[in-house]
Amino acid sequence: MTVKQLRAFLAVAQTLSFTRACERLHLSQPALSLAIKGLEESLGGPLLIRSTRSVRLTPEGESLVPLAKRLLVEWDNTEELLRQRFTLQLGRVAVAAMPAFACNLLPAALMAFRRRHPRITVTVHDVINEQVIEMVRRGQVELGIAFAPEAERGLAFTPLFEDRFVAVVPADSPLAEAGTLRWADLLAYNLITLQRPSLVRLLLESELAAQGIELAVTFESHQLVTVGRMVASGLGVSAVPALCREQMHELGARCLPLEAPVISRPVGVLSPAGQELSVAAQALREILAEPLRDLA
Repeated sequence: MTVKQLRAFLAVAQTLSFTRACERLHLSQPALSLAIKGLEESLGGPLLIRSTRSVRLTPEGESLVPLAKRLLVEWDNTEELLRQRFTLQLGRVAVAAMPAFACNLLPAALMAFRRRHPRITVTVHDVINEQVIEMVRRGQVELGIAFAPEAERGLAFTPLFEDRFVAVVPADSPLAEAGTLRWADLLAYNLITLQRPSLVRLLLESELAAQGIELAVTFESHQLVTVGRMVASGLGVSAVPALCREQMHELGARCLPLEAPVISRPVGVLSPAGQELSVAAQALREILAEPLRDLA
């Protein structure tokens, strides 16, 4: 049973005329008759009784009419829904982003996406870097924004820019007057950082250990906002991705370049490897890179 056959049957059933049905469907009489015959053969019996003067429905044909109407409405609705999704007039996309990106750069990208595709719904999961990676792996979101993972099994990573860690110091600290800070100078003060298993914490520990520097932590928290407020209040200093610079300034702290060593990590878009993204997700991935080029 095909859609073409159902449309042919319904046109005849509603007009009770092969001639008028042909006009409605823009089909020839042989083509219409062939479609009806094919439908009857597929279902196993006659649906129409046709004489030289009239056309009438068999009981089976009568029962098929409401079903055919419903099936064709569903088909047309499905066709239109998919057409809207492919043309980005309708749809939904879910993205997970680490807090540093979600709070600072993602809103501008979403604003650009919204202007171009106002009918696409975007769900944002603001979660730590490790959860971003896990949500993409499990298929809970189509896109993730995170630091480059150590192992990319099952994931495709598209780098956007290299993010360098900066020092965070109280605004009234003598350190705030320096142009650039060395890690040795920063670690002379109480250090405030994120708790494990945060990738930021693990990255700092491994990079500094490679330089023979121990990361002695005085205060730790799960949230960057808390870290920033602690620094601003004078409890100590910290080091965060440069992505967080504006956020730290808003909280009352001051950010400075940090070197000896310089610690950086690529930030990019994660997606399932070998899987086709929805049209909406593809459009969002393209837009995500656009406003970031000047910030890299």
